[in-house]
Amino acid sequence: MFPCTVIVTGALAGVGRAIAHRFAHAGARLGLIARDAEALREVASEVERLGGTAVIAPADVADADQVFGAADPIRERLAPADIWVNDAMATVFAPVCRITPEEFRRVTDVTYLGTVHGTMAALRQMRPSNRGAIIQVGSALAYRGIPQQAAYCGAKHAIRGFADSLRCELIHDDSRITVTIMELPAVNTPQFDWARTYMPRQPRPVPPVGTAGGHRRRRFSRGIAASS
Repeated sequence: MFPCTVIVTGALAGVGRAIAHRFAHAGARLGLIARDAEALREVASEVERLGGTAVIAPADVADADQVFGAADPIRERLAPADIWVNDAMATVFAPVCRITPEEFRRVTDVTYLGTVHGTMAALRQMRPSNRGAIIQVGSALAYRGIPQQAAYCGAKHAIRGFADSLRCELIHDDSRITVTIMELPAVNTPQFDWARTYMPRQPRPVPPVGTAGGHRRRRFSRGIAASS
């Protein structure tokens, strides 16, 4: 299977960075998409040291044109995507009565629509050869909403519905493109340090907690972005 071309959104930290490292160990060609170009160069250097090849493409996944524009140069420099992993996410820890419409929109735009945009870009590259794997990084919160996380839970629920619909279409077309959702448990990633919060204490994941390799700790003052 390797070397193959793998594109990862939200590749800066946590699960996205760990995924990039794992494919690098296997010698994959990696396209790395996230907003921070400097941080992407750091991850690309790690990928190269681990045995992979990396091309960075800074983009905000909430903007479809940026995602499509990032995917094209990756394809030109590496090859069409064999695997596309949608991992970028954002969250705000707040009750619904305190979160603003703008904050709710940003979480939805990055976490849900970012997945939609990435999937559309992946299909553009995979449909001509009628093969490929699209992987959505989901969450157990797609099945059970929890307090203080309404925007994030809603976005993860939406990803499930979107993926199910797309899977039905691909099956109908006898397509060899697959769609998979990885429904993750609680994982100790930088989202708990990066995300905006209105809680009196620093939010932490609910035990039992997994650990993602490639954990990268950077604190932003009341920022919304996690690994987007």
